[in-house]
Amino acid sequence: MERSFDREIETLSLGEGDVFHGEGILAVTKALLQSGVSYVGGYQGAPVSHLIDVMVQARGLMGELGVHVEPCTNEASAAAMLGASIMYPVRGAVTWKSIVGTNVAADALSNLSSPGVMGGALIVIGEDYGEGASVIQERSHAYAMKSAIWLMDPRPDLPTIVKCVEHGFLLSEASNTPVMLEMRIRACHVQGSFETKDNVAPKVSMKQVLKEPAPHKYDHLAHPPVTFSHEKRKYETRMPAARKYIREAGLNEVRGGRHGEVGLIVQGGIYNALIRTLQELGLADGEGNSEIPMLVLNVVYPLVPEEITGFAEGKSALLVVEEGQPEYIEHEVGTILRRADLQVKLSGKDRLPMTGEYRSEDILAGVAGFLRDHIPALSNRVADAAYAEEVADLKAQARALLEKPIPPRPPGFCTGCPERPFFAALKLAEKDIGKVHYSADIGCHALATFAPFNFGNSILGYGMSLASNAGVSSFQERPPLAVMGDGGFWHNGLLSGVTSRLLNGGDGVLVIMKNGYTSATGTQELVSSPSQDEKLAAAEKSATGDDRTIEEALKGVGVKWQRTVHTYRVGEMRKTLIDAFRSPFKGLKVIVAEGECQLERQRRVRPLRAEALKRGERVMRTRFGVDEDTCTGDHSCIRLSGCPTLTVKASSDPLKTDPVAHVTNGCVGCGLCGENAHAATLCPSFWRADIVSNPNWWDRLRTRLGRLAGVPA
Repeated sequence: MERSFDREIETLSLGEGDVFHGEGILAVTKALLQSGVSYVGGYQGAPVSHLIDVMVQARGLMGELGVHVEPCTNEASAAAMLGASIMYPVRGAVTWKSIVGTNVAADALSNLSSPGVMGGALIVIGEDYGEGASVIQERSHAYAMKSAIWLMDPRPDLPTIVKCVEHGFLLSEASNTPVMLEMRIRACHVQGSFETKDNVAPKVSMKQVLKEPAPHKYDHLAHPPVTFSHEKRKYETRMPAARKYIREAGLNEVRGGRHGEVGLIVQGGIYNALIRTLQELGLADGEGNSEIPMLVLNVVYPLVPEEITGFAEGKSALLVVEEGQPEYIEHEVGTILRRADLQVKLSGKDRLPMTGEYRSEDILAGVAGFLRDHIPALSNRVADAAYAEEVADLKAQARALLEKPIPPRPPGFCTGCPERPFFAALKLAEKDIGKVHYSADIGCHALATFAPFNFGNSILGYGMSLASNAGVSSFQERPPLAVMGDGGFWHNGLLSGVTSRLLNGGDGVLVIMKNGYTSATGTQELVSSPSQDEKLAAAEKSATGDDRTIEEALKGVGVKWQRTVHTYRVGEMRKTLIDAFRSPFKGLKVIVAEGECQLERQRRVRPLRAEALKRGERVMRTRFGVDEDTCTGDHSCIRLSGCPTLTVKASSDPLKTDPVAHVTNGCVGCGLCGENAHAATLCPSFWRADIVSNPNWWDRLRTRLGRLAGVPA
C-alpha cells in the first residue's frame, strides 16, 4: 500500500460556493483545475511534490476533465512540456523544486521564453531558500530576469495564492510569456480556507482533441535568425503588456495606513513575517492591519514603475524588505525612483540581514531602526530593546532548564533502510583496500555523509556523482568511487556520468542504489520501479522484484563489468567492492545495490499482515536483539551500523560498568545487525527471534519439544 491522498483528492472535486480547507500547495492544485488547465507535468521535490502526487492518484477526476498528467523524468523534460502552449491555445502547468530544479530546466526555459506562448504557461516553483533549504541558498529571481519570465511571489494566504494561480494564466496569455509562481516552504504548508469554484474542463484536451496540428510558423521557433526579434519583442511588447495587466488586475496590494510619511515595500512571500514584526512593535493588530503603509509585491518581476512611484509619492523614506542576495528588487526600485526624479530615502540591505531566511526576529531590528530614524514620534513605541531582552531571557531560561547544550542530532537513514548495509560493507571493504575518493550524490544515500559513516568528498548535483570524479581518476592510484540512487541514475546519471565515462574510457567504480523509487521525495515511481504484480509477489520479501531495467540500460550503452548484489548481504557486498577496486579491468565497473525502500515495503506489508491476522492466518515476523550477558560493551556494532533502533542501555550486571548494546521495539527485522556481526566477525551477542501469531500445529509441537529439551524455540 503506497501513501494514499484520498482526502486531498476529495478536495479537488469541490464546486461553486464550497469551502476548501487545507494547505497552500493543495490550494494551488485546486486552482489549476479551476483555471481550465489542459496538461500538468513536473518533477518531484519538496515542498511541491504533493501537486503531482495528488493529481497522479486522482486519475479518475483528471480523466473526467480531460487533463493530461505526466510525472517527468527530470525538470528539463517538465519545462519542455510547456512547448505545447507555444503553438496552441492550451493552458499548461509544470512544477519542480527550485533552485536546483530550475538549473536543470534552464535550457528549456530559455527556448520557451524566447518565442513566447499562446496558451497560458505556469511554472510552480518550490522555493526553499533559507534555513529550511535542503540544497543551495539561491533564488529563482535571477532566472526570471535572465529569461524574461514573469515571477509571482504570493502572500502566504490561500485566497491570495489561488488568485495568483488564476491570474498567472491570464497574465501569461495577456503578455504571451511564461509565468513562474514561487511557493516558499511556509506558503506551501500554510493552512487556511477559500471559497471554491467549479472545475473547468479545458476546451482543448484529451477529451476535446484537435483534428489537425498547428500550421508551421517559423517565428514561433527558438532558432536564429528569429531569436533576435524575440529578444526585441520581450521588452518592447511583452513586458509593457505584463505591466499593464498587473496594474489593471490589482495583483500587487497597498495595505496599511496612517503613518504615510514612510512606506515598506515587501515581497509577498515574506509578508507574514513582516506583519508579525509590526505586531511585536505595536504597529499592527491581530488581524494584520498595519499603521505603516505597505506595498505588497505579489509579482516581484517585472515591477510596475507607476506602482512604485505612486506608492513613494509624498513619502520621505522607503524600506525594501527583500529576502536574499543580491537585492534585485531594491536595485530596481532605486532605478525607478531615480528615473522619476523622486528624492526619497531608500533603505534595504543597509538595515536588514544580507542573507538568510527572514523571520520576524531577523526583520525587527532593521524595521525598528528605520522607523525611529524617520518617524521620531514613534521612537518610544518601537524601541526594540525590550523585545530583544525578552528573547534573550527566554533563551537563558531554556539553557538553564537543559543544564547543558543539546547534543547534535545529525539526520540518518530510516530504520531498516536498505542503503545502510551498503555503507557498512564499504567501511569493512576499506579495511582491505584503503580509503577511496568518494563522490556523493543527491538522495537518501547522502545521509552517509554524516556519522557514523562520514563518507563523501563532494556533492555536485543530482545524478552527477560519476561525472564529478572524472578528473580525479586521472591522478589517483585507486579508481574513485561514485554512488547514486536509481532516481539520480534516470534523472541525469546515465547520460552525464555513465556514457561520458564510457566515451572517454576512464576508470572508476559506480554503485547504483536500486531501492525501486525516487525515495527521498516520497517514493515516486521510476521506469525501473517494480510493477504492481512484482510488489505483491515481493510482499514478504525485501527484493524489488525481477525488473532488470537498470542492468539492461547499462549493458545497452556498453558497460562491460557489472554486478547486482542485494544490499543486506553485507559479506557478499564487501567482497564485490574489493573485487571492483582490485579488478585488472581498466574501465567503468558498476555495482547495482538492490534493496527495496523499507518505508515503501512497510506501507505495503503492514496492511497485508493486519488482514491476515484478522482472518486468523499464521503470520510470522522477525526480531533481533542483543544478549547482554555476552555483550562486552565494545559498541563496534553501533559504529558500523548507525541503525536508530540499535542503541545502548545500562547493564543489569553490576560488574559491567559500560552500557551494553540494545535493540529497541522499533526494529523491523531487517537483519543488518546480524549481517554486520557475521561480515565483520564481531562478537556473537546478537540473537534472532521469529514471532509467530496464530501458530499452526507444527509451531506448537516444535515449541513444546524445545521446552522439553531446554532449547529456546
